[in-house]
Amino acid sequence: MIINSPKSIAMQTRAKDLIPGMTQLLSKRPDRFSEGVWPGYFSRAHGSNVWDLDDNRFLDMSIGGIGATILGYADKDVDLAVSNAICLGVASSLNCPEEVELADLLLELHPWADMVRYSLGGGEAMAIAIRIARASTGRNCVAFCGYHGWHDWYLAANLSSSDSLDEHLIKGLSVAGVPLGLKGTSFPFSYNNIESLEAIVGSHGRDLAAIVLEPVRSREPNNQFLEQVAALSRECGAVFIFDEVSSGFRIICGGAHMFYGVEPDIAVFAKSIGNGYPLAAVVGRGDVMKAAEVTFISSSNWTSRLGYVAALATIRKFRALEVNVNLIRCGHLVQSGWARLAEKHSIDINISGIKPLSHFSFTSFNQIRKAFFIQGMLDRGILASTSYYAMNAHTEIDVEVYLKALDEVFEDMSKCEGPESMFSRLRGSPSAEGFQRLA
Repeated sequence: MIINSPKSIAMQTRAKDLIPGMTQLLSKRPDRFSEGVWPGYFSRAHGSNVWDLDDNRFLDMSIGGIGATILGYADKDVDLAVSNAICLGVASSLNCPEEVELADLLLELHPWADMVRYSLGGGEAMAIAIRIARASTGRNCVAFCGYHGWHDWYLAANLSSSDSLDEHLIKGLSVAGVPLGLKGTSFPFSYNNIESLEAIVGSHGRDLAAIVLEPVRSREPNNQFLEQVAALSRECGAVFIFDEVSSGFRIICGGAHMFYGVEPDIAVFAKSIGNGYPLAAVVGRGDVMKAAEVTFISSSNWTSRLGYVAALATIRKFRALEVNVNLIRCGHLVQSGWARLAEKHSIDINISGIKPLSHFSFTSFNQIRKAFFIQGMLDRGILASTSYYAMNAHTEIDVEVYLKALDEVFEDMSKCEGPESMFSRLRGSPSAEGFQRLA
């Protein structure tokens, strides 16, 4: 059946006039999927299901709240803890004790660390980590690998070359508004390519405040890569930072770096630790973290009780249920299903990512094929894209339903006589890639 979402699409039209860029998060913009078809807005969500503004119900096998809702939507235990906290008061002139309790829990999970600071989002927390590193070392420059948010310290890499960030998740990120004085302060290196970091250290090692990377995203580390990065950080005196905003609490209860046995000076967490409630944590060694006392890092809403309560409930449930086991199992089933069905229908795809954060891309005409795939899955009652972010609410039955629909859509795709045939059947627009203006 053809799914129609007129109220949801109308809301997108209103948003374009009222909100620059339409949404607060680039990854949730409808044009990243298929504008005109992708519903864009939800009325309610529960477990692994989401309802759009037209009350269409979808099994959500897509980006799972962009990786934030690790347990599933409206988890009863987390929501109960938050609702009880609301009744007790969200904020006052005093501080909530839950921020201390959460620090104890995070340090218990990461025994290499001594202290914790908080914020509400991952990019913001990464900016705090960089500020602490610069304050701790008295240095200016940063070497990084991966995607680390929207702040000036990161986008400054594109001041030197407009494509410096292209291999770090999002192409064509604009530097409009980033001070030109930051040119030459951020240097990208490539994952699993220690030589690219060695070159930066050789040229800028004396002024490197931090070396930053995601421990894992699309590819597993090889050839002792993480250990080599850690060694270079120690040799040049830079603060070694793991960005665990996406990778944390997926393959293990805590940071993915624990799975690989490599300890940083700072690890940054967000997304999954609050199951959708905003909170981020900067966890680190005491000698580095104490630098936060000599620089100004402060915000009123960082004292709100709700994020801390949600994080405590989320992490405790994650550990008690060993949620990572289900996330890995579902991700394995999805990735193996992609491979099997793509081969069955002679569709060339590339599969990447750790099991709980899985991705695939079409090797040709990706933007058209992606939109065709999204449209076909929506018409079968499934919210899906070329990414699958596992939630504990997902079951093996959900995966079976998803793969059955995918089988049908891949078969339909294989019958099209080239990209023109697929394009002619799109009810919306081809998927946008990179950082593009929403017209």
